[in-house]
Amino acid sequence: MKNTLLLLACLIGLITSLRGQSTSPRRPLPIIDVHVHAMKVNPSFAVEMCPWFLRDMPGGDPNQQMRAFLNTECAEPLQPAKSDQEMQTAVLNTMERLNMTIVAFGDPVILRKWKKAAPGRVIAGIGVSSPKEMTVQAFTDSLSSGFYQVMGEVAPQYQGLSPSDMSLDGYFAAAEKLNIPVGIHMGTGGNGMANLTQATYRASLGRPFLLEDMLARHPKLKLWVMHAGYPMIDEMIALMGANAYVYVDLAGFIWSYPQAEIHAYLKRLVQAGFGKRILYGTDLLVWPKLIETSLSVIENADYLSFDQKRDILFNNAVRFFRLDASKFK
Repeated sequence: MKNTLLLLACLIGLITSLRGQSTSPRRPLPIIDVHVHAMKVNPSFAVEMCPWFLRDMPGGDPNQQMRAFLNTECAEPLQPAKSDQEMQTAVLNTMERLNMTIVAFGDPVILRKWKKAAPGRVIAGIGVSSPKEMTVQAFTDSLSSGFYQVMGEVAPQYQGLSPSDMSLDGYFAAAEKLNIPVGIHMGTGGNGMANLTQATYRASLGRPFLLEDMLARHPKLKLWVMHAGYPMIDEMIALMGANAYVYVDLAGFIWSYPQAEIHAYLKRLVQAGFGKRILYGTDLLVWPKLIETSLSVIENADYLSFDQKRDILFNNAVRFFRLDASKFK
């Protein structure tokens, strides 16, 4: 009788334990997205979009109407948010569901709303792409306020400037002095039609080697190259090999170019030995589902080990941004 009661007590304890597990599911492994745009929703830009839309670049002729590059010829086009509030709700819900933290930059009003709504999940950035945007002193004061923890997105390529142009040097000096990491746009832009939409953009100004003079002047600056300098893989690898504090993110091209091309580029970076310096990023705009779309590329990469995927999705960003990993558990 005594043994029977003991066995019954053990069974009750096991059932209670299992019930507790079913009602308290384990949180997903943490993810950090280092490239999110906090932007106002523009109704004219809020259109459906198929991911990997540049797998078939349109043929162009100046005497014919340009085909829209955001095609919708897929089974399930991504739906845009129709308002600022809808976008905020979708982003915050996704972050909570996926246990995600984001590095976001863009419209300061939107950014402050997001950070207020999810203070532990939003790391704010401020970027300068031209000295016309703000003075070095105003920029330094903004970084010193404590709200901004990142300098980004910096995009002098769209202004027709090299990242090593001396007109920008004071801003990089301020970031270096304040120990602020920097994210800079390098690589493609305009989605096959930059000459029609970005008059001052130059593809040649996306060369990773153009960063060398600036990095030599600021040897303690921690910098990540957005879009991994795509498609200039040889220069990107050479730059990372010569500069210990240069990382890359996978944003933008991870959901716009053909998947075979994306995987070939990512695999080359890993094969070259830089798996510890690759950051996950989306380049999130107005399509909330871009997050899951981008994540699927990493999750389905059969050439990456579990540990390599965790490095890209989380560990490398913790190291780069000097975060406390224990706060994400």
